[in-house]
Amino acid sequence: MGKFLKTKPNQWDDSHRPWALPNLPWTMKQIWSDLLFAHYPIKFEVLRKLVPEALPLDSYNGMCWIGVVPFRMSGVRLRGLPPIPGTDQFPELNVRTYVTLDGKPGVYFFSLDAANWLAVKGAKTLYYLPYWHAEMKIKNSGTSIEFESKRLQDHEIKFACSYKPISEPFLSTKGSFEEWMVERYCFYTLNSSGVPLRCDILHEPWRLQKAQAEIKHNTILSKQGIAVETDLPIVHFAKMIEVRAWPLVHHSTNRFSI
Repeated sequence: MGKFLKTKPNQWDDSHRPWALPNLPWTMKQIWSDLLFAHYPIKFEVLRKLVPEALPLDSYNGMCWIGVVPFRMSGVRLRGLPPIPGTDQFPELNVRTYVTLDGKPGVYFFSLDAANWLAVKGAKTLYYLPYWHAEMKIKNSGTSIEFESKRLQDHEIKFACSYKPISEPFLSTKGSFEEWMVERYCFYTLNSSGVPLRCDILHEPWRLQKAQAEIKHNTILSKQGIAVETDLPIVHFAKMIEVRAWPLVHHSTNRFSI
C-alpha cells in the first residue's frame, strides 16, 4: 500500500474524494490492517427504525446493508504528537450502515468495539462514537486470520470468525457494490442535541480482495436489535490502509463543532 501522494507540504492528494475537505487541519492518523468486510442485507423499513431520522438511509439495488468489520488498528496518533502509548496495535470491530446527507455519502456506526480502553474513551469524547471496551484477539493462523471479540459490559455480545483473501487485490469499478460500500469519505454521528455532525476522512482508494470467511459466532447484530435478511454475508478483504481524520463539523456549514 503506497503512501498518500503529497501535492504540497503537509498535504495529500484528495482528488478522488467526491467533495472538498474542510478548511481545517486533520486531527488523527490511523492504520487499518487485515480487514474483513462482511455485509448483510437488511430491509429499508427495518433499518429505518434503527437509524436516527436525521440521517437519510442509503441503499444499493433496493436493499440496505449492515457491515460487520473486524480489523487490526495501529499507528494511532493525534496531529503534532507522538504515537499514543498503548495503541501500538489492537483489534477492533465495527458494525455500520450507510447514509447520505447533503449529497455526501458516509457511514453510520451502530457500535465500535475495541480492545484498548484509551481508544474507547478518546473516541467517545472526541467523536461522539458508540465505542465499547471488549476482550479481543486477532492472529494470523497459517493462511487465515482468526478474530474473536466479547464485549466486557455484556458477555453475550460476541463475534468470532476466520477469514482469508482468495483473489488478487483490485480497485472497485464505478457503480459496483464494492465501490458503493467502501468509497465513503466520512462518517456521521449526532451530538447530544441530536444534530448530525460529519467527520471527513482521507485515504487512498480501497484495494479489495475477494474473501472466504467462516463466521463461527455472531450475536453482535441480534443483541443490538439488528434483524438482517440472511446470516450468510457477502465478504471482502483488505490488507491495509492509512487514514487521516478531520474534526467533526456541522453537516451543512463545514464549521467546526464540539
